Amino acid sequence: MSEYDAQNTHLEGVRPLECDSHHPIIAAIDLGTNSCRLLVARVNVAGIRTNYFRSRPKPLAWKVVDSFAKVVRLGEGLHSNNELSIEATDRAMDALAICRKKLDRYNLHSIRAVATEACRRATNNHILVARAKNELNLDIEIIDSEEEASLALKGCSAMLSSHLPYGIVFDIGGGSTEIILVKLKKDGKRRPGYSVPFDIIDSISIPYGVVTTSEEFGTNNETEGHEKLQNIILNELKEFVSKNNILEFIKNNELQVTGSSGTVTTLAAFHLGLAQYERRLVDGMTIDYNDLYTVINKILSMTREERLLQSSIGFGRVDYVLTGSNILKAICDALPVKSMRIADRGVREGILIDLMLEVIRM
Repeated sequence: MSEYDAQNTHLEGVRPLECDSHHPIIAAIDLGTNSCRLLVARVNVAGIRTNYFRSRPKPLAWKVVDSFAKVVRLGEGLHSNNELSIEATDRAMDALAICRKKLDRYNLHSIRAVATEACRRATNNHILVARAKNELNLDIEIIDSEEEASLALKGCSAMLSSHLPYGIVFDIGGGSTEIILVKLKKDGKRRPGYSVPFDIIDSISIPYGVVTTSEEFGTNNETEGHEKLQNIILNELKEFVSKNNILEFIKNNELQVTGSSGTVTTLAAFHLGLAQYERRLVDGMTIDYNDLYTVINKILSMTREERLLQSSIGFGRVDYVLTGSNILKAICDALPVKSMRIADRGVREGILIDLMLEVIRM
């Protein structure tokens, strides 16, 4: 869990922050297959225009004033009948109710709430959308995989370096994994939220995420099962890699890879030996592939009880980190670069960047 979300904000007796044209407050909700996440940010419009082109925005331009994240397992059981269960829907509504209480503390300029793979796949997604609107006055927008990939890319774009001409950003979600290939441009108009300009070349969404795949393949420690899952995902990626000449980019040392998701940040924290997760140490770090493979192999060889003892993994990810490690290993095998950059950011930040662009236009 991000340290954004480690805050324990008391809701009672707190005076709402004022929102004006110079300091608008914006909010993003990402209702995923595994977690519900909220970010609320206060923006300095002048600060954005002058400072946000940096890879790490100055607090003057962007300040997170509230956040929340809760594991809701919305996709639990989805693989069996393509429906959201009553229990999963109730858990999501409970989390959204907390988001609503937090949002009511602020005089918001704008908010966007999106739902991803679990709701895309569910034939009864209208029930959750209607309940969120009727009970909480929240408009939940179910976005397609292309939009999800775009938002994840925007959220992680500050990690991209202009020193290499091509980049891949991937996000291992609860119900799917999004992979985006971009071409970095050394010239061109820069936009707030982007450290360098780029064009999207191609993207792919593969239907394997930590929740749905864990239920389909199980969470045992059998090597044969791990290899089977890795090979399935690797085969899903082969055409994408081939048609975009990605191995040629790697051969010429022209490709950078950035990974986002709870799996990636959890394994990075495990590699650092953190007793407690610290976002400032993980977000933006670079990990060598050799070290990453070592961490993955350690996770895959552990029993569930051994994983439970690892404070950097946490109870909520003790099963999903196993499946996530298999997905990550397949991605590394498909993209054999030397190192990977870690991003503790994604769809929520991507939404906020879009909302900031709207702020600038006002």
